[in-house]
Amino acid sequence: MQLPIYLDYAATTPMDPRVAEKMAQFLTTTGHFGNPASATHAYGHAARDAVETARAQVAALIHAEPAEIIWTSGATEALNLAIKGAAQLYQRKGRHIVTMQTEHKAVLDTCQELEKNGYRVTYLAPEENGWLDTDKFRAALTEETILAAVMHLNNETGVIQDIKTLAGITAEKNILFLCDAAQSNGKLTLDVRDMPVDFIALCAHKIYGPKGMGALYVRRKPRARVAAQIHGGGQEQGMRSGTLATHQIVGMGEAFAIAGLETASDYKNCLALRDLFLEKLSACAQFTVNGDLDNSWPGILNVSFDKVPSVVFMQEFTELAVSTGSACGSKGSEPSYVLTAMGLPLSLTSTAIRFSFGRFTTVEECDYACQCLQKLHDGELRG
Repeated sequence: MQLPIYLDYAATTPMDPRVAEKMAQFLTTTGHFGNPASATHAYGHAARDAVETARAQVAALIHAEPAEIIWTSGATEALNLAIKGAAQLYQRKGRHIVTMQTEHKAVLDTCQELEKNGYRVTYLAPEENGWLDTDKFRAALTEETILAAVMHLNNETGVIQDIKTLAGITAEKNILFLCDAAQSNGKLTLDVRDMPVDFIALCAHKIYGPKGMGALYVRRKPRARVAAQIHGGGQEQGMRSGTLATHQIVGMGEAFAIAGLETASDYKNCLALRDLFLEKLSACAQFTVNGDLDNSWPGILNVSFDKVPSVVFMQEFTELAVSTGSACGSKGSEPSYVLTAMGLPLSLTSTAIRFSFGRFTTVEECDYACQCLQKLHDGELRG
């Protein structure tokens, strides 16, 4: 058993060995290392074929068409492209955007940047369980609204939003809808044939693929469009220029193909681990679960420990690799902005720890973690 015990799968997942093996075939002279834009020789053709195979693999997971998948460097770039690109292209219709206070910083910071340029953004607060009230969402939409952006699976609490219903509301009003699925792709079902979503941000490293790789789904029928934010060689239908990283793309495709086969088993494994962890944790400490356990991804568990500040917990339990919230939004000892937006008191936001499990987490690791947490039961830690 490797120490520290890794219980931070929501921050990033270890690469699946099958993905690493596939990627290695596109790096050296013994493999397909060519530039996929080099159409004049076999090296370029092989790389291009691999890119298109991966595009089809990613599309298949969300039941999209391959041509609707635009490669990016990650979900952050995908979200920037969707928000800024849509805002720029549709600004004649309006300059209003609706989103949630609990979105990833890639959405919140991008919206704040648009506000500096004359756009108006409504940031909706969730209910205490993390859910977005659909009536409040509907009421926030106006004739000037051009885009709504809501995360599918919250990266700090694991709470799942009803994307199908929300996207249906915007579709009725001819408003574009962006779903941040960076945390949910490969974990929850996303079927674009059954929900009128216009954009979906996808990510490889949350689902056992490589870091630095993502994609943006852009609906073709009815057609949604974005203005390019990176210009150059005109790759990716002109929406995202730049030489394609074949090995990264192949890795994302393989990770998504594996997820398509193992989503159910991954869910079952995480559910069993979470339930076991909660059972053992109950014997170790007084704690409160933040979020809605009945409507969340079981691989993410956010709990607040009674009278044990997060900073004290992190300093004490160095044998556990856990977090206090989003890896991208962490700022030292500051309480989670997600939990604060949910209206939770400081006694809970300042003592919150996120445990997250995944494909390679073992029962033995969960047992060991709870053995470590016995210090909480013994009352050794206090703020």
